[in-house]
Amino acid sequence: MSRRTLSFAGVVGAALLTAGALAGCATGASSPSSSTGPSSSTPDATGVAPATQIGAAWLDGGRSIAVVTSGSSSCPPVVSGEPTLADGTVSVTLAESPRDNCTRDMAPRATLVGLPSGTDVARAWTVSVEGVAEGRAMLDGLTSAAPTGQADFSPSAGWVDDSLIAILTYGSSGCPPTVESVTTAGSDIAVQFATPPADQVCTMDIAPRVTLAEVGGDVPAGEVSLTLSGGNVDATGPITVLGTR
Repeated sequence: MSRRTLSFAGVVGAALLTAGALAGCATGASSPSSSTGPSSSTPDATGVAPATQIGAAWLDGGRSIAVVTSGSSSCPPVVSGEPTLADGTVSVTLAESPRDNCTRDMAPRATLVGLPSGTDVARAWTVSVEGVAEGRAMLDGLTSAAPTGQADFSPSAGWVDDSLIAILTYGSSGCPPTVESVTTAGSDIAVQFATPPADQVCTMDIAPRVTLAEVGGDVPAGEVSLTLSGGNVDATGPITVLGTR
């Protein structure tokens, strides 16, 4: 079964952009995920995303998903209320980012959505999104990694589509990691995060951040391992990319 309604790589080419879920800058607002400075808020930042530009990926062993939308890369939407489960559908409402300065780009950005306890991750789900972004995406069931207990703050990753991976890390919400390079060797993928500027001011919290990485279309089918390095990301070894493409 197809897990997506659109390849985001086809929308933005090889852009590597970060969108931090529940992330904010040092002043308490959401942190920008592009290297360019923010500009005045524009309709791109708050308009409803077309229904064909919704994606989803499993994260954190199935405890959470990343919902991927298109718009200003520095102003990913936030979850409004609690997601609900009914008849094979995960319903999520997204609200506008609290930021008032947004970049004018149009890029994929990810919002982290925690799932209710007891969600059956072995079955397929339709992710239905409404609010400032509207549309649906499909998630095939996981064959393993059913959620147990509390999250342990370890990095995780999941397939959004054939070439786009959502990566969940934990650290300062004011300094989410940005992708510097991606190297693939068969079923092994290495993502190098950029070193933050020495004068960058980071908040002292520990929060989840979701980074999107374009890995190309040459990765073979089957299980894929991901190695993370740089960017002050605490990753002790390879992780398995969840889901199917």
